[in-house]
Amino acid sequence: MFIQTESTPNPRTLKFLPGRDVLGAGSREFVDADAGLASPLATALFALNGVERVYLSGDFITITKADGTEWPHLKPHVLAAIMDHFTSGRPVLSDAGAAADDAEEGAEVYQGEAAGIVKEIKAIIEARVRPAVARDGGDIIFHSWDHSEGIVRLTMRGSCAGCPSSTLTLKQGIENMLKHYVPEVNAVEQVA
Repeated sequence: MFIQTESTPNPRTLKFLPGRDVLGAGSREFVDADAGLASPLATALFALNGVERVYLSGDFITITKADGTEWPHLKPHVLAAIMDHFTSGRPVLSDAGAAADDAEEGAEVYQGEAAGIVKEIKAIIEARVRPAVARDGGDIIFHSWDHSEGIVRLTMRGSCAGCPSSTLTLKQGIENMLKHYVPEVNAVEQVA
């Protein structure tokens, strides 16, 4: 098994491509070892000293390391854990963890004009934003729309979470694009 690695704009994060489906569809982010219990793969990765965050996507895994941990030391252990997992035949998610893509949890229902605007915003994010940030090992998910203020709130995941350039991406890239296509948008903000 050959696992490719790619750097990301976030120096604390690397993207690992095992050459096969990880989740196939959807994505899951695990912000700590307790959350990672829903995934045997994430559990194995969090067992490594220095792994701070695990993001699983369709065909890649993004690992964020802790400050003070260096990639030359951690990377071989991550590669070994990923290889061990996939060659063992264990599932990526446990039965309890496979319930749903965590991107849609708690999704708000919009009515009237707001529903149309949200549909348009989500379509732009899905078609133009998510594919671009996935190439860098991250994801950006629609969180909410404040119709009265014209504010779109987004959640950054994978390499985008905590990335030094994420504010620039959010404001100069995504905000400008959404303002161009959806005149009701006044601002874009990041939420945890």
